[in-house]
Amino acid sequence: MSLALALDLDQTVRQADPDRWLASCFIGDAAARADVIALYAFDHELARAPHVASDPLMAEIRLTWWSEALDEMFGGRLVRAHPVAQALAEAVGRGALQRATLDRLVRARIEDAYKAPFADEGAVLAYLDDTAGAVMQAAVVLLGGPADPSSVQAIGRAWGLATSRRLMAPGRLPLSLTAERMRALSVRSLAAGREAARSLPVAAFPAVAYACLAPVYAAGRHPSLLEKQARLVWASLVGSL
Repeated sequence: MSLALALDLDQTVRQADPDRWLASCFIGDAAARADVIALYAFDHELARAPHVASDPLMAEIRLTWWSEALDEMFGGRLVRAHPVAQALAEAVGRGALQRATLDRLVRARIEDAYKAPFADEGAVLAYLDDTAGAVMQAAVVLLGGPADPSSVQAIGRAWGLATSRRLMAPGRLPLSLTAERMRALSVRSLAAGREAARSLPVAAFPAVAYACLAPVYAAGRHPSLLEKQARLVWASLVGSL
């Protein structure tokens, strides 16, 4: 990856996904950090597709385009000339990323395009596992952590529950899933995931470190940059959320 491309992607993720970007600054290996930034940029492209397209069908076409790009990456073919696709292809080429994890992200965003209401709380949790959870698991794998998705599932859920309500279209969540209920589930999920976070290799901890901000968001607060930095520094120093 060229330096210019790396800097452009880094700036894109910094603006679109500042919490994950801040956590990525604790990744010591430059190549590994570039791979994680490529993953976050890919997630951003998928997440924005339903919002920039003129209708659900156009959004699905955009997302199918990304699925075809994954075919190229994992099939060893020439990858289309898109900066995020090129960067993600380099990460895929190093052999850590699993196609199934990235496919889950694409499928979940296609559901977003049609904005169908979730049937129940279980459907919401499954969606969070396929979005926030899948991104977190893929980043853990890129940084040398375990490939088992269940290892950080609770942490991904905690993050998704704390942040997703403000990002979802109105009317999608079941009535039982109030803001207070989501906060309680997020706190419970984070508590359940703390042991898994402590057991991660030190190098892989930045993949989950931003979840230390979940309690703040779950409480309805918007932390300052200084508070985010302080919480991330402390979490990284002690290796715990």
